[in-house]
Amino acid sequence: MRPFSSSSDSPGLFDGTLARGEVRARVADDAWLGALLEVEAALARATADAGLIPAAAGTEIAVACRELDVPVAELSADAAASGNPVVPLVARLRSAVGPSAREFVHKGATSQDILDTAAMLLASRALEPLLADLRGAADAAAGLARAYQDTPMAARTLLRRAVPTTFGLKAAGWMVALDESADRLAALKPRLAVQYGGAAGNRAGLSGQGARIARAMAGDLGLAEAVLPWHTDRGRIAELAGALGAAAGTAGKVARDITLLAQDEVAEAHEGAPGGSSAMAHKQNAVASVSALGAAMRAPGLVATLYAAMVQEHERAAGAWHSEWLTLRDLLVVTGSAAAWVRDALTHLVVEPETMRTHAEELAEVVGGLDVGEAVSMVDDALAAREDP
Repeated sequence: MRPFSSSSDSPGLFDGTLARGEVRARVADDAWLGALLEVEAALARATADAGLIPAAAGTEIAVACRELDVPVAELSADAAASGNPVVPLVARLRSAVGPSAREFVHKGATSQDILDTAAMLLASRALEPLLADLRGAADAAAGLARAYQDTPMAARTLLRRAVPTTFGLKAAGWMVALDESADRLAALKPRLAVQYGGAAGNRAGLSGQGARIARAMAGDLGLAEAVLPWHTDRGRIAELAGALGAAAGTAGKVARDITLLAQDEVAEAHEGAPGGSSAMAHKQNAVASVSALGAAMRAPGLVATLYAAMVQEHERAAGAWHSEWLTLRDLLVVTGSAAAWVRDALTHLVVEPETMRTHAEELAEVVGGLDVGEAVSMVDDALAAREDP
């Protein structure tokens, strides 16, 4: 990974609340710029290995990619003339190498090849901390399921007490949902593929070496090799969007449950590190859960934008592709934030088993008993399945 300073990516006013965790840094402007240059370097090495450019030129270009220092704000301003940042970046890269290597920069590629591949590279890197937080949240839920496996509580449907259950089963439900969300995202890693199709996706002018170059780039960057260039086939972006949206929704569901359990009128659980109110000193808010919900609720709109962007014209989209860039980044960030906050909330959750029991016993008098044996058994099954999938 090419190192970049985060000077152009200082935290925004709302990032402490809605961009928690490590994902934001993995997809920040400097990370994007670094990924674009990594892709250009991989392309130079691959085209040199394929004999399409001189080996010395490939080395020189790769070194220039590693050493080039481009202010993000300057590149952003210049991108307005071409509609994407790759064009001015390639111009600077050509200026950074000697005359003998200049014509070989960006060999056989179009701007979308570089930007799409960089997006896949960043998504792959962003999934690492995101998955770690989802798994960590699931681990914390598993701990709660074990500790409170047979702790009776009132199950609630339509926000009203329904029948007795156990808090262990509720926590086990959180665990399974979080694990499954992580599994869906992890399964998409092999779908994060290099893009290399050239001007119109037919790899013209590459002497039949296009597939070899794409394969070499994939190996170099740790990405998958696509069967064909996917310039206007955005299925993999949609799959990623759907899995991210589902993960954000799962985190939001857990957070919503915690906020409801923490209500004064319920008081069955609360966060271990609640936050205060600016107006009411007596009030302790479920900050982690509220923040997780704030992030998660942004996800559906972002997912919808990426789904809408699937309808693209012929071999190159007129605007739909451009709509993906910030949308995918924002979706990764809000999902990562929701996962990080929920992990924090579950890790430090304070459970009030006596209050739970009291409510369950009150309910048992109405429904005719406190039978939670099946719920206890279901927790055993869920924990066993997790330990021995």
